[in-house]
Amino acid sequence: MLQHLPEPVDVFAWIDEAEGARERAGLVRTLRPRPASSPLLDLASNDYLGLSRHPEVVAGAVRAAERWGGGATGSRLVTGTTELHATLERELAAFCGFEAALVLSSGYAANLAAVTALSGRGTLVVSDAGNHASIVDGCRLSRADVGVIAHGDVDAARKTLAGHEGRALLVSDSVFSVDGDAAPLAGYAAACRDEGAALVVDDAHGLGVLGEGGRGALHATGLAGAPGVVATMTLSKSLGSQGGAVLGPAKVIRHLVNTARTFIFDTGLAPAATGAALAGLRLLAREPERAARAREVAALLYGRLTASGLTAARPDAAVVSVRAPSASAALRWAADCREAGLSVGCFRPPSVPDGISRLRLTARADLTGDEISRAVAVILRTAPAGATDH
Repeated sequence: MLQHLPEPVDVFAWIDEAEGARERAGLVRTLRPRPASSPLLDLASNDYLGLSRHPEVVAGAVRAAERWGGGATGSRLVTGTTELHATLERELAAFCGFEAALVLSSGYAANLAAVTALSGRGTLVVSDAGNHASIVDGCRLSRADVGVIAHGDVDAARKTLAGHEGRALLVSDSVFSVDGDAAPLAGYAAACRDEGAALVVDDAHGLGVLGEGGRGALHATGLAGAPGVVATMTLSKSLGSQGGAVLGPAKVIRHLVNTARTFIFDTGLAPAATGAALAGLRLLAREPERAARAREVAALLYGRLTASGLTAARPDAAVVSVRAPSASAALRWAADCREAGLSVGCFRPPSVPDGISRLRLTARADLTGDEISRAVAVILRTAPAGATDH
């Protein structure tokens, strides 16, 4: 005789409520696979220097895959380290002005590694309120005492660090991904020196754009290679590849090799991505003018959009942020741009810490004058009511 089974309970019924709330607030996110080639003008990706499809970068990926295979095959401490990883680390550290570097599978993993391995119980971590989610998660996982300071507030950083006994570190983006504004690195560094703290800077949006020939924000500020300074970065933006890295004193890198969980327990960066990043780095070193061009394009976009009445944050690197009246208006604006042949980023809560929705534009170094004019025309033509000042 068959036993009657009770009706199964939908243990995920709460998701329906959450999904409905997102829909009502205009905050639903969906995946949209992009084609291998597209007629859209791309101002949405983080390909700042236009290297992701550069023949030399693609060839670097192909050569690495043919020689080392499709995957790293294991963690870096077991079988996942190749000669390519070691070469990339040496050349990246030398280019950016640091003693040593460690390559990880993503920029997210690099931030988790640096923050957690350099802190711990009894450590004070001071974090800028505008920091990327990967830094926020690193702080949460650190088991340290975390003090979040107002965005860019050097005095608050100094006051929070003052009087703390034991290890301390201040962590900040170099260029913040939402508005594209630069952190007060010189002020943060001075506060750290005075209070005996380390400075950890995520230079994801500075590498390839700021500093001499794109050597990064820390190089531009004269902090590259300083004893108490550590940089993290991604290889997926200016270098046109994928992966992340931590740069700093050699003893810091040795410490991460032995203690950073996102390094020890994660499969190493795939050979193809390693080879592509190395090719991108060498290309940037050979063509330093790409960095200046990215900044020039950002200034042009900002100038033309604000002159036409849109509200945008003045770019300190290659991110141009244009404010929208609401989350739903930002979503429609981005969709209308796409219909008109322009791909732009759309940042809405909870991705933005201040709750203000935006279009986020990437000022790529390979954009032509005609493409810049076309992008500006589309953005202005599709702007929703309330987006302009006049």
